[in-house]
Amino acid sequence: MTRTPSAFRTAAVIGAGTIGLSWTALFAAYGLTVRVSDPREDLADAVAEALEQYAPHLAARGLEVTGLAGRVHLAANVTEAVRDADVIQENGPERIAFKRELFATLAREAPAHALLLSSSSAIPSTAFTGELPDAAAARVLIGHPFNPPHLLPLVEVVPGERTGEDAVQAAADFYTCVGRTPVVERKEIPGFVGNRLQNALSREAVYLVEQGVVTPEELDTVVTNSLGLRWATVGPFLGSHLGGGPGGYRHLVQHIGASMQDMGDGPGRPAQTPDAQERLIEAVEKAYGSAPYAELAETRDRRQLAVLDALSGAAGTTAPKEEN
Repeated sequence: MTRTPSAFRTAAVIGAGTIGLSWTALFAAYGLTVRVSDPREDLADAVAEALEQYAPHLAARGLEVTGLAGRVHLAANVTEAVRDADVIQENGPERIAFKRELFATLAREAPAHALLLSSSSAIPSTAFTGELPDAAAARVLIGHPFNPPHLLPLVEVVPGERTGEDAVQAAADFYTCVGRTPVVERKEIPGFVGNRLQNALSREAVYLVEQGVVTPEELDTVVTNSLGLRWATVGPFLGSHLGGGPGGYRHLVQHIGASMQDMGDGPGRPAQTPDAQERLIEAVEKAYGSAPYAELAETRDRRQLAVLDALSGAAGTTAPKEEN
């Protein structure tokens, strides 16, 4: 079984929603002792169900999942969860006041060497660490995953204004040793990189449905049969560079750049009035609402595994299987 370096033996997962449960399974699969804290009354059932559901996914990535549940422990509270932790992954609500109070507790109760990481989707760590002592703030940074983190490799590592360089390197090392692909971002910005890109595409998607160009289901078909396939292998810039043929990105910009720019000069922003938003919700529910969430999520995860496996088998892949 692949194991993490000795610097990371115990992880605390604070918040056991969808993201926290996925992190829990991943960390345990890499041999860490994991302590989970969440006030939800069904915590034991939620953890057991997640480990059972995610174990086949982790096994498909070459990890040994026998005894997975034995490495996961439920903590009575945050203090118990972080007492001996080397790394803490917070997955709480996207509220500055909540995170400010929680990270004050984490800084007070966790060992002085522990990394204090947040799965925050949009809030930079500087926004909630202003009242922390310098020594504590130096260990706080964002470790933003894409859902579900036990499958999707990206973790955006975003230091705050007072985060220490050693903590940034330690966070990148930690995520690497649990099979993720960390990208250290050079500047704080709300939403970071991944969600800003996703939000831009989502705005245009909503606009196109609002304008009656396509239905939500048809738009998803367009993406999964074009951009989704392309972006599973190359990003926007490399894709555009290749789209220019032998002349590369320069050729593409010189020949179709103006027409692409003209396309963005229209209104291009969804109305999203209450009535428009309700119509959109009803359209999405008409397309997908009849299927149970668990069934849709399992289909998504199988497809993501298939893409990861296909990339792993291709020459020059950047997403190799984890080794036993």
